[in-house]
Amino acid sequence: MLWRRPPWEEPAVPLGYAIVYRDESLLAVAKPRGLPSLPNGGFLEHTLLHQVRRRHPEAVPMHRLGRGTSGLMLFARTAEARRFVAAEWRSGRVEKTYRALVSGIPRERRFAVEAPIGLVPHPRLGSVHAARAAGKPSLSHVEVLSQRGDRATVSVRIATGRPHQIRIHLAFAGHPLAGDPLYVSGGVPGPDPGLPGESGYRLHAERLVLAHPRTRERLELECVPPAELRVS
Repeated sequence: MLWRRPPWEEPAVPLGYAIVYRDESLLAVAKPRGLPSLPNGGFLEHTLLHQVRRRHPEAVPMHRLGRGTSGLMLFARTAEARRFVAAEWRSGRVEKTYRALVSGIPRERRFAVEAPIGLVPHPRLGSVHAARAAGKPSLSHVEVLSQRGDRATVSVRIATGRPHQIRIHLAFAGHPLAGDPLYVSGGVPGPDPGLPGESGYRLHAERLVLAHPRTRERLELECVPPAELRVS
């Protein structure tokens, strides 16, 4: 008997993206909210990486954004650029700024969060990254941009790049991302937590600043936030 497996049908997601910057070394694109960055969890072609490589097969992602996160994602187009940007990223010389919508109004307009991040139990995954005393050092700088009702729009500059760092740190500070299905106050999974890739929250990668791998000149990349995160 011969059995042919039917083709895998990936979930429908927004597949469009916009090019923010492109030269012979780098490619920066605007990822839409809901599109996975990389193949995982049943997604292969319905990912930003696959869509980008249809036109730029040489592109190598230098980082990733969560499925529910929109905004800037950077790709290297040459081996030299990949090595240089990777070294800059590891050394902390790449400036990364995000914008988020949080629950509640922070008491201070500017504050820092230094909660270490490590693995904690998760009922469906086994473990997930969260605030943990024995975790790796992490640092986020937060600034309140505006407030409306019981929610605030904040800017977050991260000095480290731990998994889900912004979601964890804002929740640790008592202000989880509005609609986050996973993290609650304290920066840990809730009593009936969702999965990291589930959407519902509003988080946007707004700005990247780095030295250009070829010229070494300062390169500033920006991606306009979606309407719900803009400040008039």
